[in-house]
Amino acid sequence: METDTKIDRRIIRTKEAINKAFLKLFSEKEFEQITINDIAERANVNRGTIYLHYSDKYDLLDKCIEEHLRRLITFCSANELNRGITTLGSDLKPVFDYFGDNFLFFSAMLTNQRTSVFRERLLQFVSASVNEKLDKQDLQPDIDNELNAQFMASAFIGILEWWIRNKMPHSPAYMAEQVRKLYEKNEVLPVPK
Repeated sequence: METDTKIDRRIIRTKEAINKAFLKLFSEKEFEQITINDIAERANVNRGTIYLHYSDKYDLLDKCIEEHLRRLITFCSANELNRGITTLGSDLKPVFDYFGDNFLFFSAMLTNQRTSVFRERLLQFVSASVNEKLDKQDLQPDIDNELNAQFMASAFIGILEWWIRNKMPHSPAYMAEQVRKLYEKNEVLPVPK
């Protein structure tokens, strides 16, 4: 049983090294230019080790995206439960903290020209999350909830891209406050009556 734990830890460390190497390469050059040899060399593993865990670089990219979206969903859900949020957008700081803590991944995904797949999946996640919150608020909005969710998600992703591409020129707390104010100013957030 103890050896299983050690093997699992080694596998986890190996996968982390592969992912980190891949993301660093992804931030330096176009996806098509990255080879398995490049990843293996940067991660200090052999090619065969990468193929033990991933079928090719496309599988590696897909699994990397899935893992971060899963973590983001888990993180947002846990923070929402812990704070008991009832008002949409009331505290975006933990969300910006998460993006800041995972800057390497989000920088690679949002600054590379070939990352429309990631952007689309992130947009779907944010839009679905916002739409769910709007539906729960039991208000009679002037704007259709689905359209409002799409608008808010697109605005949020655009601001997030700007923040990441500019190497996070403001703190997560500042960004969260500014986004909240933008939503309120533009009456994107429904105000309970």
